Amino acid sequence: MLTARTREKAHELLDFYGLKQFEHARPSELSGGMRQRAALIRTLVLDPDLLLLDEPFSALDYQTRLNVGDDIGQIIRREKKAALLVTHDLSEAISLADRVIILSGRPAEIKQTIPLIFDLEEDTPLARRNAPEFKTYFNLIWKELNIDE
Repeated sequence: MLTARTREKAHELLDFYGLKQFEHARPSELSGGMRQRAALIRTLVLDPDLLLLDEPFSALDYQTRLNVGDDIGQIIRREKKAALLVTHDLSEAISLADRVIILSGRPAEIKQTIPLIFDLEEDTPLARRNAPEFKTYFNLIWKELNIDE
């Protein structure tokens, strides 16, 4: 799918998201966070309607996970993309999502949908982790996940 348009879009995204100098680098030459941003850029070049992020940060250490989660969350918002994040990390879900969908055990059915609303001047994933609403949402989701079915 490499066309003049997708090549130009890739260059723009690499520049905007701080990876321009690594355009020709091999994946082994990039940090885990840089690899995640590069993978997202490769996807965004194709201009999908929906992004599927299936445990995207699971291979990263905690500090990198926080930073990359913040980066990816802001990229998705800036690019105005819809994303479905599959995760078992409650903090990650609350900090990145606008709603959490809780599934039952197999066969999975939707048990509950919880909209996430934060009163923040700058609504970023890292800022959400320090917001007073964060603990309330965490406890609510934790309780819902641990209700015997």
